[in-house]
Amino acid sequence: MQYLSRVHESGELVRARVATPFPWARSAIVCYASYNSSQLKSTAEAPHGSAWIARYAWSGRIDEKGVHRPSDYHKVLLKRLKNLDARLHECFGEFESRAYVDTGPVVERSLATAAGLGWTGKNTCLIHPKLGSFGFLAVLLTSLEVSPEVQRAKLLVGDHCGTCTRCLDACPTNALLAPYRMDATKCISYLTIEHKGPIEPELMSGMGRQIFGCDICQDVCPWNRKAVVGTDPELAPRDELVNPALEWLAAMDEQSWERVFNGSPVRRAGFLGMRRNIAIAMGNSGEEGFKSHLREWAESEDEGLRAAARWALGKLTS
Repeated sequence: MQYLSRVHESGELVRARVATPFPWARSAIVCYASYNSSQLKSTAEAPHGSAWIARYAWSGRIDEKGVHRPSDYHKVLLKRLKNLDARLHECFGEFESRAYVDTGPVVERSLATAAGLGWTGKNTCLIHPKLGSFGFLAVLLTSLEVSPEVQRAKLLVGDHCGTCTRCLDACPTNALLAPYRMDATKCISYLTIEHKGPIEPELMSGMGRQIFGCDICQDVCPWNRKAVVGTDPELAPRDELVNPALEWLAAMDEQSWERVFNGSPVRRAGFLGMRRNIAIAMGNSGEEGFKSHLREWAESEDEGLRAAARWALGKLTS
């Protein structure tokens, strides 16, 4: 994640202030799209031998043939932002603008807090008082000046985490070092998606059945218990990705894996990266029936997969 430490020619961190990479910016329009759903949480009892894919990556849409296909929130929300941008240009004429959905040098969470969409929770996620934390953030930066009325408005939402520490207590890899402070290199979301290669054994033990992302710190958050369920047709959950069987996932070759996940955020992990994560989940499952897959993967040329499979075999054998 070296992009987080990029330094501007001025010497400032690029992400320190919006004005650093975008000196022309005068306003930010921050949008929130809920992906909350009625499906069970990752912390609920699950079928034996099942994996967990983060809730945000379940998304799909119904195509013109009535088939439920994968969708990627980056593309869905970026398209909407660009439509909004076009309408603003129709109203206000020429101005500078940039649209970002986790793709640019902006800290969306900080801008969302300033815009009054919620507060930063102890798990470092933005929490909306009615929609909870299962939401995507999209930002449109513009050179349009904000009206004096908006400038004077009190938009900030107070911190409502109180004395609760459920998220810190539940994190299985101890990535949440203290309230509002995370070691991203220990976060399961980072380990299963961004991290390439072998993973430290003590972290693999804590990863449980998570094979893409993690929802644990959000699933235990009281603010998500009664959060409004999202109804976005382009971000509707694909049922086959809720508690998917490890055996089903392990049996996929690269071609079939592409068919299932093409167009989905899951592709970011890569085929071999997902296999590595599946191997870790198999080792944590305690089920010896997975040994045949693991023995095959233990001879893989990919170092990350090979190390994970051998660790999992050792754990199942012991």
